Amino acid sequence: MKKACKLFKRIIGVLILWFLIHSVLIIYDGLRDKNQNADVAIVLGNKINTDGTVSKRLKARLNKSVELYSAKRIDKIIVSGGFGKEGFWEGDKMKEYLESKNIPSDKIIVDNYGNDTEKTVENSIRIMDSLNMKSAISVSQYFHQTRTKQLFRKHHFKNIESSSPNYFELRDFYSVIREFFGFYAELL
Repeated sequence: MKKACKLFKRIIGVLILWFLIHSVLIIYDGLRDKNQNADVAIVLGNKINTDGTVSKRLKARLNKSVELYSAKRIDKIIVSGGFGKEGFWEGDKMKEYLESKNIPSDKIIVDNYGNDTEKTVENSIRIMDSLNMKSAISVSQYFHQTRTKQLFRKHHFKNIESSSPNYFELRDFYSVIREFFGFYAELL
């Protein structure tokens, strides 16, 4: 019984260590911006408020894409999201926000069918292929970037980097845990 208990404790210890190392790597990867240029930024959708405005988290993502555009690191912006429970198409609301920040309408491509990360990846690759775009920068929260880039590579799109806004909130702790499990679920 003592051997089984010791073995169980060791297994738990290894799992906790694995989780901690993986989480540190996810955070590091998500916060690191290689400052590379790309054809397009892909802004992953998030909550639209009930009054039709973008949430603070989504606003931070969109502002990061404005920053990339203003620095001439990208030429176009794909905004991708689905139809939210609040009753709005995320992509359309994201485009409105970018236009209010003086991003020209012809520089914004709307994908209103990016209902989850994988759909955003698939739709973005299809859009980029149709426009002969070869490189992209994913714009999302830092904890989401490793899995997002993994999905792009899974779909044979290798020239993907990431840039995350400096926006942090308490729910990030939960999100890091969720991304740990999401990362390995995608592998399987």
